[in-house]
Amino acid sequence: MRAAAPYLYLTPAVALLIVWTYRPLIQAAQLSTYSWNLLPTTPMVPVGADNYRRLLELPTFGDSVWRTVVLVVGLLPFTLVLPVVVAFATRGVRGRSRAVYQSLIFAPFLVAPVASAAVWQWLLDPGAGVINRVLGSDTNWIREPATAQWVIVLITGWHFIGFAVLVVSAGMAGVSGHYAEAAQVDGATRRQIDWWITLPLLSPTLVFLALMTVLLSAQWTFPLIDTLTQGGPSQATTNIYYLLWDYGFHSFDAGLSAAAGVLLFVGFGLIAGVLVWLSERISFHDD
Repeated sequence: MRAAAPYLYLTPAVALLIVWTYRPLIQAAQLSTYSWNLLPTTPMVPVGADNYRRLLELPTFGDSVWRTVVLVVGLLPFTLVLPVVVAFATRGVRGRSRAVYQSLIFAPFLVAPVASAAVWQWLLDPGAGVINRVLGSDTNWIREPATAQWVIVLITGWHFIGFAVLVVSAGMAGVSGHYAEAAQVDGATRRQIDWWITLPLLSPTLVFLALMTVLLSAQWTFPLIDTLTQGGPSQATTNIYYLLWDYGFHSFDAGLSAAAGVLLFVGFGLIAGVLVWLSERISFHDD
């Protein structure tokens, strides 16, 4: 009985994981082999791998994958570069001031995406928007194909940067001060310590943030795209996440949507696996 106790503690979590994660995943894989328009009165027709073949032949699928790559790469400065710069620049803030600073920088992460989309839509209004007034421009940032994708990247990055800064700051707090003291004894400058000691020791934290950027970019961008652009203009903001939803709930092609979801799961699962492996390798060498 004692040997079984740990497994009994794990049973509720495993049961929820099976019910809410693995079962829907299996059902999605099954649905991807059928043709169905989501109507209960319409029979599901088995089509085998035709949905995958049709999906890979659609130009919109390849274009949406490329836009997803651009989205993730565009978010990396907000989730990796700027958080490191801000964390290093503000590490000297102490006491009550630090609590106020952390609260202010984390606040955008708590704003509901739909609410922030409404505010940003007002700020970017081509006629009366504050941003156009400051820049002396009349650009319709949300409705121009050349700028719409970057607007989504900017708003998403603004949401996430505070969280990333706190994660980097926590990682810096976990770095032992003995490394810096030893380097100072050897004559190293503060900049050299930051570049050659602190930053490499933050590698596991940065890999974690890269993994979060890849895996959660759908959750961050979908509400903004659905509220601001609906995938437009001219599909300029239709990434793979929004295309999956569009196939299912606009085109009512459940099989094609499920096939896109399965390919998305496999592709990003492989990327996540590589990043997790890299994180473990880095942590092992740091130890």
